[in-house]
Amino acid sequence: MTGTDLALAPGLLGTGRGRHAFEDTVERLATAIRLGVFADGSTLPPERELAATLGVSRATLREAIAALRTAGMVQTVRGRGGGTVVDHRPTTPGAAGPGILDGRRDELLDSLTFRRVVEPGAAQLAAETTARRETSADERRRLQELLAEVSAATDPAEHRQADSRLHLAIASLTGSPQLLDAVTRVQADLHLLLSAIPVLPTNIEHSGRQHREIVAAVLRGDGARARRTMEHHCDDTAALLRGLLH
Repeated sequence: MTGTDLALAPGLLGTGRGRHAFEDTVERLATAIRLGVFADGSTLPPERELAATLGVSRATLREAIAALRTAGMVQTVRGRGGGTVVDHRPTTPGAAGPGILDGRRDELLDSLTFRRVVEPGAAQLAAETTARRETSADERRRLQELLAEVSAATDPAEHRQADSRLHLAIASLTGSPQLLDAVTRVQADLHLLLSAIPVLPTNIEHSGRQHREIVAAVLRGDGARARRTMEHHCDDTAALLRGLLH
């Protein structure tokens, strides 16, 4: 992934959560950056377009970008061809260690239970949407491209972000902003949990097989198979995390 994922960004960013506009905008942009929807080195969309997608004023957007700049997540490049450039190297899973979860361990582990309900349902609905021929050829092609990105990623940090983008893309096929918001939240929590444990090649291989099965089921419109495989996928990840973090 070398640039902004414009196919995912509108759905993810266009979901406000009822908080103050500034804080909400900071969170949504930061989450999009951490999950790789806006990759390191990519340029954010033009200010007018991004503000419209987020549903905030350009003044609020500028304040949020200034906060991200202060946090070292973006930088502003002046002049022709410039803009707001993402400056955030993704965290390598395991690099942070369990200490990063201090104070939030129980809350984050509980998010795995929430995920077990949300993501299988999203996979089933995505498959059913495909079966009704309500997904475009571009959406189906993009899902296959994202699956290929996960398979091709050799750097653990890039693999983690590619994994998140694939799950978000599946949720986006449902056409439900609230469901995409829920999957975004569980993926953000999962991202933090996985930063606390080491990379395990055997788990990556197993996860990759499940991803291929899920995408295949979604593309052929098999909702039951998509849901069942995503349930196994969520269960396996949860078992790994609970085993290594307790």
